Amino acid sequence: MNVSVELKNRTKIAGISSLVGLVGGDMDEVNATILARTGSAVTMIPEVAKHLISSGGKRLRPMLTLAMARLCDYQGEGHVKLAASVEFMHTATLLHDDVVDQSDMRRGKLAARMLWGNEASVLVGDFLLGQAFRMMVEVGSLTCLDVLSHAAVVIAEGEVMQLSAAKDIRTREADYMAVIEAKTAALFAAACEVGPILAARSPAEIAACRAYGKNLGIAFQLIDDALDYGGSSAKLGKNVGDDFREGKITLPVVLAIQRGNAEESSFWQRTLEKGDIQEGDLARATGLLQQHRALVETIARARAYGELARESLAGFPDSPWKQALADVVDFCISRAH
Repeated sequence: MNVSVELKNRTKIAGISSLVGLVGGDMDEVNATILARTGSAVTMIPEVAKHLISSGGKRLRPMLTLAMARLCDYQGEGHVKLAASVEFMHTATLLHDDVVDQSDMRRGKLAARMLWGNEASVLVGDFLLGQAFRMMVEVGSLTCLDVLSHAAVVIAEGEVMQLSAAKDIRTREADYMAVIEAKTAALFAAACEVGPILAARSPAEIAACRAYGKNLGIAFQLIDDALDYGGSSAKLGKNVGDDFREGKITLPVVLAIQRGNAEESSFWQRTLEKGDIQEGDLARATGLLQQHRALVETIARARAYGELARESLAGFPDSPWKQALADVVDFCISRAH
């Protein structure tokens, strides 16, 4: 089964064009801020940073920060720096992830580590994190600083949890969900929470925005997990099968192992735990995921989390912002890679 076909057939694809249009003016300011804050007298820093920042990412997370602020009628300028901070945090984690995972590709281009080395990638990621926290301080909201700094801690914890679970086919579903809640959903949640905080909205509204981000982030990651076995390299932004080659235990694999027999368990042990991957193994792994409906079920779980995200918006009055955020849910789930 090609996951892109499954998604096209079952879900109407709603793009993010409405969101892009609504945040266009604010995103111009965010992009200018990003450009200014990647400047450094150390030549390698802007070179490495701009390689990834300009490589075609959708900048979904900072757009969510801007949209949530506007949904909550925020009229100031602080959301621009917070959105840029969110993007810098995300970019830093990508630079670090590629070193940890020894990835060759990122967003369809050579990973920064392949061009400048692992050391430069890690250190430039640290530079971006430092710039992110400087901007948070400049905004002057201790609560927003607390939310985003806590997210940075949780993301790091998620990375370590994933490292511990890598190549371990005994990983349970609950363990893996804990990883993606920390590694991916935490930044989505924080990105959506800081806008209503700036707008001084009620605790219930702030919690609703955070819930939207958290559930959207989980859905987003589950779709990525499925696409790694059924997408295309050009649109996935990395090589299809990278998770398999890196020994990552993702939800589709967890489900297939649970439902498989002893011979299949030996296959997963050889390929994922021991790293003994031979020609045809990726195709067999994909076949096992299809046989046990692991990809279909992963997509179904993503849809369920997407619905939770959509329901989180129910308490807000109808507006173009609310509709655009609902469309983002469809976009994340129905990405046709």
